[in-house]
Amino acid sequence: MARAFEEPDRKDGAMTDPSNATTGDNRVKDPEDWTTGDEPATGAQESYLHTLATEAHEEVPDNLTKAEASQHIDDLQEKTGRGR
Repeated sequence: MARAFEEPDRKDGAMTDPSNATTGDNRVKDPEDWTTGDEPATGAQESYLHTLATEAHEEVPDNLTKAEASQHIDDLQEKTGRGR
């Protein structure tokens, strides 16, 4: 019997246990490798950045790309203790 957190991710219905994920998971890319990384930051990124920056008493640079915003979010999450 499959455990509740397993989801079928193959056409044959086989179950995958997410706790067995490897660190080489190709679903997580470095922002520098994003094909859309040079596009402007999304509204959600900008909103979250401003929330984090307020908590960290920092300014958010204008006109960030998606990749730059993602990196700033990671940095501010670490600084504020939020997120991961």
